[in-house]
Amino acid sequence: MATAEDYSELAVRLSRFYGGKIETVPKVPVRSLRDFAIWYTPGVAAVSRAIAQDKDESFNLTSRWNTIAVITNGSRVLGLGNIGPEASLPVMEGKALIFKYLGGVDAIPLPIRAETPEKFIEIAEALEPAFGGFNLEDISSPECFQILEELSRRLEVPVWHDDQLGTAASTLAALINALKVTGRSVRGTRIVLLGAGAANIATAIMLEKFGFDPGEMILIDTKGILHAEREDMDSLMLRNRWKYELAIRTNRSKVKGGLEEALVDADVLIAASRPGPGVVKPEHVKLMAKDPIVFALANPVPEIWPWEAKGAGAAVVATGRSDFPNQVNNSLVFPSVFRGALDVRAKGITYESAIAAAVELARCAEEKGIGPDYIIPTMEEWEVYPRVAAATAEWLSRNGMARLPTTYGEEVERARAIISRARRVLEEMVRTELVKPIPTANRPSA
Repeated sequence: MATAEDYSELAVRLSRFYGGKIETVPKVPVRSLRDFAIWYTPGVAAVSRAIAQDKDESFNLTSRWNTIAVITNGSRVLGLGNIGPEASLPVMEGKALIFKYLGGVDAIPLPIRAETPEKFIEIAEALEPAFGGFNLEDISSPECFQILEELSRRLEVPVWHDDQLGTAASTLAALINALKVTGRSVRGTRIVLLGAGAANIATAIMLEKFGFDPGEMILIDTKGILHAEREDMDSLMLRNRWKYELAIRTNRSKVKGGLEEALVDADVLIAASRPGPGVVKPEHVKLMAKDPIVFALANPVPEIWPWEAKGAGAAVVATGRSDFPNQVNNSLVFPSVFRGALDVRAKGITYESAIAAAVELARCAEEKGIGPDYIIPTMEEWEVYPRVAAATAEWLSRNGMARLPTTYGEEVERARAIISRARRVLEEMVRTELVKPIPTANRPSA
């Protein structure tokens, strides 16, 4: 069985062997050099004139309709921290690979040198004419909130920060079904969120928009429980408006202290803090209500091992890992959301459209039969992706955010065809060895 160290060594060796994970290939036939009279000069001038008269024609006459930027400054790469734009490029390439394979989306990895939010926003805004959307990635908090908010306001294409919206949507999908498994409802459920970075702040906002009572939520950061009377509220208002506003709206009972105090009689723990184990202890879980729900989402090691949480009474446990049941994985969300948004030529994307995606994702699992060890689909359930894309596209169409409105049924078929083609192209390239086989000595053991 391959270990994490084995995969790390293989990743470096194979990255050197392949020279990166993605490449650009033509999508039009070139039968002879005369075809360049169509694809380039003189024919291309007519295409440019059409776009000059109506810039939205760029979505119809170029690949912009299916192309996004995976853009980062490398200031907070998962598990690595502030490693800079160059070192973040392999991660962005991996994201682009997932976008194509799971969503049929052409994603360009784009690390940029931008030390301030204002510089980041300026660069992204200047790049808008080239892309149908932007996936913000691995940006430090709270700057990521400012960047997402401002770009969403300025740009006329979808802007998505996966560490916020993707994680929040996948968490919501899993929680919807976990509540059903444990016989709970949205109203009256008490939720503790351990960690108050990009993921849990966005999760708290999304849960509130879905219908959870913010007064029944408690957020915990490195200084303890957030509440309106905490001594650092004035400085927090200046440094992190998003966390400050949640501190005002949540924790109606004004509970003070730390994790132990917060968890007394809580129904749900959503931990997105730091790798464990031991960040959350079995005795903490025992403080919670009967049959509690525990999401321990830190990677590579969850805040508490699943068997420890279950041994302490947890009825449902989820982590961020694929080798345990109930992996809360934003890869179930972002390829589909962008598939749906791009297909309707969306003008933007919102928390509410992400909620529509989460609800559909939860429904996919429920239709198969949910239980303590199955509350959310896995990445191998290919049929999920077109459905989540369709739910996203339908919501954007109904709410006036689509240049090319569609229905759920139409988008399911369109998304299924696009995603299937992307997989078939790769499979054919592997079969014909246009993609070189992995050298035998470098193949991971099962």
